[in-house]
Formats: sequence, structure tokens, C-alpha cells
Amino acid sequence: MVNKILISQPRPTVMEKSPFYALSSTYGVEIEYKPLIRTVGVSLKEFRSQRVEVLDHTAVIFTSRTTVDSFFKVCEDARITIPETMKYICNTEAVALYLQKYIVYRKRKISFADGTFTNLLEQIIKHKSERFMLALSEPHKPELPETLTKLGINYDPVILARTVAADMSEVKPSAYDVMALYSPSDVKSVLENFKVEELPIVATFGSATLRAALDGGMKVKASAPSPEAPSMAKAIDIYLAKLKRGEQVADVELRNDEAKEEFIRTQQSKLQKKSRSRAAAEKK
Repeated sequence: MVNKILISQPRPTVMEKSPFYALSSTYGVEIEYKPLIRTVGVSLKEFRSQRVEVLDHTAVIFTSRTTVDSFFKVCEDARITIPETMKYICNTEAVALYLQKYIVYRKRKISFADGTFTNLLEQIIKHKSERFMLALSEPHKPELPETLTKLGINYDPVILARTVAADMSEVKPSAYDVMALYSPSDVKSVLENFKVEELPIVATFGSATLRAALDGGMKVKASAPSPEAPSMAKAIDIYLAKLKRGEQVADVELRNDEAKEEFIRTQQSKLQKKSRSRAAAEKK
């Protein structure tokens, strides 16, 4: 039976609009929000030590609002004026709209994906002639930079933010029946503060988080995204529904995303063919 769930995210401003609000009403569970990590921007000195010049690039790839904040803070501190021609590619519309904090949205060339890895790649490939700066947090999943390298995209990775553990002194694992973890850093923070035997069952978001949880010995009963559970809320909803019906819920296992791998191989082949065609045309 599940009575209380910890969500490792900030408390929503409007609770009624949270996808977990419906879960609380439907299953009578208490939802508690508690970020287990926090992300801080790098200093100008840390940025400069990476020897990446902002103005050498024609586009920036953002996957979080924290890296957006850090990018413009570094530019301000370094007195760098961003040209009007700079393009921005974001993994979600929310991140793209957040750029309005710093730029006039309509006057910039901004593209955004639907939050999926493959759609973000599609947006980048559409602008493949650009020289990209890839804004990253540390630690980060190597998936995106590794794939951009495979595809021959001209880019430079730069660390603009670092993840550090939040204060865990008030967190008591025994008080929860489910802990919903959103990143490998969440997993790391939990394992650094508690013994795995003390932990309740876990729900994870993303393959890297799932892998980190399983490697750490956690018992994972729900995981997203997947075709049937595109969100964490839906994954937990499915888990709670099965429990309510009296079903046994198997532990989640890590599986390769064959569709994503096939997409990468297809895009790699297309780009290589275009490159060969251009080379042949130039010889003529």
C-alpha cells in the first residue's frame, strides 16, 4: 500500500495544475516535494578555463533554464555582446520561452523540440551548417555530445552549471513508500546520504537515472518515459493502479531504446551521403 510519495522536484506554484494532484485525489496518497539536488552556474573564471569563445559560435543548444541563466550571466560578466544573428535551439518550448528573460523572443531565431532526444536532434540537424555551443551541466549524460560527434556536427561542449547535493537532513526515507527520482544526480545524492536497505521503492525518469538506480541496488517499480508512460506522473499512476487491483508489480529492467538507436543510424547515414554528394559536386 502506498500512502506517501516523495517527488524530487520543487513544489509547484499552482498545486492544482500539477500532474501529481490528480494522483493524490484518485489514490488518496500524500505527495511531498523535495529537491534532492540544486544546480548552480559556473563563475566567469571557470568558464574561461574551458577556452571556449562565445563569439566563435553561431548557435547555442540549451537543455535547461539553469544553463540559460548561466550563459547570459557569463556573457554579462565578460562584457560579451551577443549578435542579433545568434540562433538558439532548446529541448522544450518552456526553455525556449524562458529566453524572453534575456532577449526579445520574436527578433531571434529560436527553435525548440518536444522534449524528446530524437526531436532535439532533428532540430539541430535542420541547422547543421551552424557552429554550435552545447551548454551542459556537470554531471551530464554523455548521450547528446557523443551523438553530435557521431553525426559530424560542428560543436563545442561547455559546462555552464554544476549540480550539488541539497540539504538532506530532514529527509527520512522510512517516511515514504515511493521516491520519484529525476536524474542520476538525484540517485547519487540519495545513495550518499542513506543505505540502500533504508530506501523505499523507487520511480525513475530517463534511462540514465534508471541505470544509476539499478547500479546502486535500488528497487525500481516505475519508470518513464515510455510509450505507455510518457511522464513520471503516468508511470506512478500505472504502478498505483496495479497495486489497487491487487497485481504483483515486477521490478523495472533496463532495455536498449532500439528506435532511438535506429534513428541515430539513419541520420548518420543521411548526413554522410549529403557530405559525399557535396564533395563530388565540388570536384566537378
